[in-house]
Amino acid sequence: MEEVAIIGIDLAKRSFQVHGARADGSVAYRRKLSRGKLLGFLGSQPPCTVAMEACASAHYWGREIGALGHEVRLVPPIYVKPFVKRNKNEAADAEAITEAAQRPTMHFVAVKTEAQQAQGMLFHTRDLLVRQRTQTINALRGHLAEYGVVAPQGRARIRQLAAVLEDGDCGLPEAVAELGWLLLGRIGELDEKIDGLDRELQTSARQNEETARLMTIPGVGPVTAMALQAFAPPMESFRRGRDFSAWLGLVPRQHSTGGKPRLGRISKMGQRDLRRLLVTGAMAVVQHASRRSEITDPWLAGMLARKPRKVVAVALANRTARRVWALATRKEAYRVRAAA
Repeated sequence: MEEVAIIGIDLAKRSFQVHGARADGSVAYRRKLSRGKLLGFLGSQPPCTVAMEACASAHYWGREIGALGHEVRLVPPIYVKPFVKRNKNEAADAEAITEAAQRPTMHFVAVKTEAQQAQGMLFHTRDLLVRQRTQTINALRGHLAEYGVVAPQGRARIRQLAAVLEDGDCGLPEAVAELGWLLLGRIGELDEKIDGLDRELQTSARQNEETARLMTIPGVGPVTAMALQAFAPPMESFRRGRDFSAWLGLVPRQHSTGGKPRLGRISKMGQRDLRRLLVTGAMAVVQHASRRSEITDPWLAGMLARKPRKVVAVALANRTARRVWALATRKEAYRVRAAA
């Protein structure tokens, strides 16, 4: 037991597979522990490295195990898969986690704090309510379209459908009108809840110095700034801004061989919520710039003259990611580049 240098844990709900390895990589022990006995067992071990997959509940266990004096390493599941030998089971997974965590070039996931996880839950809850509202709006539009009542897409156009339901001579069956009011009431409830979460996000973003600095970048609002703080790893873990944009999946996918570079579409790796928010914010900047007669950013003006808007939006999202890294590492506010 004293010779154990690294412990790999395959996480689950109630039973956990533990794999202990010595410094030379040989197996020290394999054990299956219940949820209640895991921390007690690790507390009896001398300080060592404890590796787990960065999956559900990994950050909670990372904080608890780190408090026992161990060094915690969270390995992305996609990097563990190549180390699984033949049949997949809990013991093989724990051994694969141990093997992957010992690689000198392995990339690890930083353990999130409780505050970061709370911010992430706030973002996901808001995102869920927004999707539910969109589904309800589409359901109302679709049902009323079956009776000849149509309205353009968009949340603001729901007022047209509400006006039809308010009209007593609209010609809709009574049951349809009642169900329509039920859906409208549900949309109103979701609007109220989403507005409350938006106010909470805006207040938190303005009060935090880091998120307030990020919001000075065009295309980065309170939601994006809070999501960056909740989901992005420490910016100091990236050597340069391009590494951060590559982690987000905003750089071309490479399939090069024989000295011939082949670049394709963006890789779409990393945190997809952050990538989606940055692309959406960049698209808003592109649309706003397209409506103006003069564009202050010479790079954006040149790109819009040569490329389609959506391609420019992805390129601008890549640029925004680099700006986020620069502002976070240098602790500076964004400065607008003057036109030549």
